[in-house]
Amino acid sequence: MAAQDCIAISELHPNFSHPKVVGIIIGKTDVKSFPDRKNFEIDRFTFGFTIKDSPDFFINVTAWGSDGYINRIANSFSIGDCVTVENPLVSSKDPEKGDKFCPTTPSHYRLLVTEAHSQVCPCADMDTIDRLLPLIHLPVKDSSDFYSLGDIMANGQKLDGTVINILAAVRLIGEARQFTTSDGRKGQRLEVKLFDDSVPSFPLICWDREAIQLLQTLVARETVLFIADAKISFDSFRSCMVATLNSKSIITVNPDTREASLLFSYAKEVSESGALDQDEAPEDLPVDSITDVYTVSQLKQRAKEHPEAFFGITYSFISRLDLDSSVSKVIKTRCSRCKFQVSEDMQSCGSQLCPGRDQAFSATRGFDLLVDFTDHTGTLQACNLRDLVAEQTLGCTTEEFPGLTDAQRTALKWRFLLERCKIYVKILPSAKMRSGFRGVILGCSLADPGEVKHHMSALLQRL
Repeated sequence: MAAQDCIAISELHPNFSHPKVVGIIIGKTDVKSFPDRKNFEIDRFTFGFTIKDSPDFFINVTAWGSDGYINRIANSFSIGDCVTVENPLVSSKDPEKGDKFCPTTPSHYRLLVTEAHSQVCPCADMDTIDRLLPLIHLPVKDSSDFYSLGDIMANGQKLDGTVINILAAVRLIGEARQFTTSDGRKGQRLEVKLFDDSVPSFPLICWDREAIQLLQTLVARETVLFIADAKISFDSFRSCMVATLNSKSIITVNPDTREASLLFSYAKEVSESGALDQDEAPEDLPVDSITDVYTVSQLKQRAKEHPEAFFGITYSFISRLDLDSSVSKVIKTRCSRCKFQVSEDMQSCGSQLCPGRDQAFSATRGFDLLVDFTDHTGTLQACNLRDLVAEQTLGCTTEEFPGLTDAQRTALKWRFLLERCKIYVKILPSAKMRSGFRGVILGCSLADPGEVKHHMSALLQRL
């Protein structure tokens, strides 16, 4: 449909007959059902979306109808698509009723789509689509009207229950969790970790399927979000502030603004520096409490399917252990606060996310090895073997190692190389690794043959 056949959102008025409006979807809610007021045996279905046709104007649309009609429309487009709304009812907004739960818009009106009179269909005019697509990157609020994550943390519980705008980068996208409530309703939950130049990790929670689908398409550490009208609350269980998306929230992905461009450059810099590769997982578990046994392929498969940290045991052969490299490649110096690698002569930490940048600098030296381990199902490469765990595994301290001769280092290496070991490992997400995850060895020792036979038999039965 050509753009000249449509009415601009800024010109809409209830007196228009058979209006047609074209716009890009910038927000969308889930389909819900309610008993019909006239016939309680029949459910009516509804969902809402927000369309934008110019930098300054956007409007909310509510659709009502039967199960088939509403779900057909809802499944026909997603956020970022361009649609034409034909013959909607143009009505004044009522801030005291349903509109208070919808995104705040500059229009005085809202559109009502009904099964008997209206249609919503994809926009087919390429010139119109090309004009509308850039609008998806323009925030619906003033681009300078936002809280940094540092501002939120500084205000603390003073912001509990408030609705604010946030500009932040995506650090980690969690796994969507499905659940069923006590009254039988199904739901879902997704947690995303945000960061900026003031806070390294801040939780954003989403309960809405449409928003979850949008967030799951994002690329962590390469995406900046402007979130309009996020609810801020204090999570007493975690003793921290959290942001939650709600029916009023609008997410703008990679906003075309100066502030977002600066944050994007910062996010790229710290991501490439390795400063974001600190563990997003809980603290390491005691090895005695780790009981799940995996083959290497099972470790890889779980890491791909569930991008969250987990712990396990594998009985594998050490296939790479570079103990005969130079001492500087085996023992490294790191900031004692954030574990960022530094040179021995540095007087400060180079990580911009270090929590102690304004404090006296301190560093520690320790083993820092990359180990590969292999079994009959494959190889897990570049697993970290560090510090005390490395000393306990090798039976050698960082003070003793530099004094070993080349022959002694080679002999130490061949005590483990190509030997079957019992390895306690933590697998966690990592944007720096091509696989998307990395391993951290929490314990390693030569394996008992009887124990290996028992567990390998159990694993084969599970396959």
